[in-house]
Amino acid sequence: MDKKVAIAVLICALSVTPVSAKEFQDHTKMMEHGEGHLMDMDGGMVMGQNTDTLPGGCDKIAGTKEITVHAGHKYAEKFPGTMFAFDQQEYQFEPCTKLTVHFVNDDEIRHQWMMHGLPKYLYPKGMFHLEVSGPGKVSGTLILPPGDKTYLVHCDIAQHMEKGMKGQLKVGKGGEDLPSIPGVTANIFPDDYSGKPYVAEVIPAAPPITTPTATAPSSIDTTATDTGSAISGMTIIGLAIGLLTAPLLAKRFKGMSPGEVVATIFELTSHGIGFLIESIARLIKLFTSKKAIPLPDK
Repeated sequence: MDKKVAIAVLICALSVTPVSAKEFQDHTKMMEHGEGHLMDMDGGMVMGQNTDTLPGGCDKIAGTKEITVHAGHKYAEKFPGTMFAFDQQEYQFEPCTKLTVHFVNDDEIRHQWMMHGLPKYLYPKGMFHLEVSGPGKVSGTLILPPGDKTYLVHCDIAQHMEKGMKGQLKVGKGGEDLPSIPGVTANIFPDDYSGKPYVAEVIPAAPPITTPTATAPSSIDTTATDTGSAISGMTIIGLAIGLLTAPLLAKRFKGMSPGEVVATIFELTSHGIGFLIESIARLIKLFTSKKAIPLPDK
């Protein structure tokens, strides 16, 4: 009996004993590892820091700004269905702004504030990355590129972004809003707690494409003439586009080395191809998602 009482007392004592929490740590003494990569042995990390090199197209630093970003479980309480969040989900700055981010982790676990889509000739892997393990603070600086664009910022720890820890940073006027940003844009796949069974949406097949009837070839061979006209027309259009865009490209590539110019051209080309593919996919989805209109009963 005495043994049982002793065990019960021990359990009660353990249940009321406070769990020791990690102390808040300001990570200010980190080791430089090159290419803007700083870290220490206590869980603080900065990747892609850039304090003085101007991106191509920036003649000067437009302004100097500082923000403090908090990350933690408590900031997700205002977004039902999420687990983690930043204290702010949207930021906006002028192009070519020198931005210092003070990242504060309010949880006992690891969190990150990562910004994607930056020019790779200046930011390795095209990103700026802040990380803190446990309660603490780390600071890093970058110079925002020129132009109007919306960048994703998020925590890359497994499932943290999916559970709410993401936002968007707009440069200039920004681009298209990103989907599923808590409190800013709607979820692509919203949660449904109605209890209704899931019914898959049936997309009707696209109507068959009819080909025009072939006509007899003309006795006059106009292939060479048509080809020559097409080539000359394309040449004129290409020269016109080149003359119009030359001043913009000269400003965009100002101060870059030949390697940086080539890397930037490849990056712009990939963005253009991606935008074209996305536009075509949206058009196809728009036409194929229209349901057939039922015919009236006779």
